[in-house]
Amino acid sequence: MIDSLDQIFVSLKHWLVGLTPEAWQPLVSILVSIVPIMALFGTCFAATTIFERKILGRAQNRLGPNRVRAFGVKTFGLLQPIADGIKMLTKEDIVPFAADKVVHFLAPVVLTTPAWMLFSVIPLGRNMAAIDLDAGILFFFAVGSASELAVFMAGWSSKNKYSLVGSMRAIAQMISYEVPLVLSTIPVLMLAGTLSPSQVVEAQGVGTGFFAHWFVFTPWGLSGFVVFLIAATAESNRSPFDLPEAESEIIAGFLTEYSGFKYALFFLGEYIGLFAVAGMAVTLFLGGWQAPCKALEFIPSYLWFFGKFAVLIVFFIWVRATLPRLRLDQLLALAWRFLVPLALINLVVAALWHFMGSWQFIAAMPVRWGICAMLVVLPFVWFARLLNGGKVAPRKYRYAE
Repeated sequence: MIDSLDQIFVSLKHWLVGLTPEAWQPLVSILVSIVPIMALFGTCFAATTIFERKILGRAQNRLGPNRVRAFGVKTFGLLQPIADGIKMLTKEDIVPFAADKVVHFLAPVVLTTPAWMLFSVIPLGRNMAAIDLDAGILFFFAVGSASELAVFMAGWSSKNKYSLVGSMRAIAQMISYEVPLVLSTIPVLMLAGTLSPSQVVEAQGVGTGFFAHWFVFTPWGLSGFVVFLIAATAESNRSPFDLPEAESEIIAGFLTEYSGFKYALFFLGEYIGLFAVAGMAVTLFLGGWQAPCKALEFIPSYLWFFGKFAVLIVFFIWVRATLPRLRLDQLLALAWRFLVPLALINLVVAALWHFMGSWQFIAAMPVRWGICAMLVVLPFVWFARLLNGGKVAPRKYRYAE
């Protein structure tokens, strides 16, 4: 009974594919995999926008959106995403006269399409990966890097110097944080011995013990998880790294000459990219669809995945409500002077953790933990002090008189 409930969506897919003629089955199988993923995360996008605004309103001591009604009935703002969608569809699409209209049109499409493709390799539950690639993690980062091209297309095609400068600033940020993002995943690949997301999840399973072996519960895994989250926040243009579209920056960055539904596609692409990196973080560090212990394995695997996924999304919203925005120089210094060195040191720590696993004396595990934790914490403190100019005192600001 438990197993059938866990595999209900897999069985439903096989049943639907079996109803079609044999010649059509490959195409139907692809559609049955794609459509639910797009519907599910499209709904997540709509729900996240409203709940994010509600949470931000609560954090800022205000109500948030609450005016949208259905046939005169109060909905407490839950229909706000529908109102926003109608507004974006009906707004005039203004394209600058000198703009490259073809590239201007293609830029939001190029940003959104690869973002959807990222979900094809993320296992949403047991046997629930749309494509189980042996090099799925490599595919994830290769496809995800197309976002830089879309941002440059948007800035260059607008024929607006502010849009172009804004796009170059955005690309500098995205490339800077792609380096620690990828480096933080290498220890996971080293210890799991595979590039397949499904096999990485299986490597974090309960096995013969009682508790699961999630990588986040190791010194190198926790360090890599923190670096991954910070870099993923910057890659998704989330606060406090949302400089490309910040009101205090150069107009609206590469989005300056976009309006209507094209602007909404950029907005959609950023959220879908956020969902994708959150799903990959769950897969790499939090055990994916694995339960934390054997006693809880009766809960369907997809509920575990989306439970962890929801916690990460709430975390990203909480960070937006809490932290102030960084300056560009602070943003780049954080990447190159702090995250990249920590990610490189974490590679060495992961290797030591692996080789010290063969120690057999009585206190082997505490010694193993102590050495690896020290090699993680000490560089963290050292690079944090260097990032702050070697001073712990707060920054002093001088204002024009």
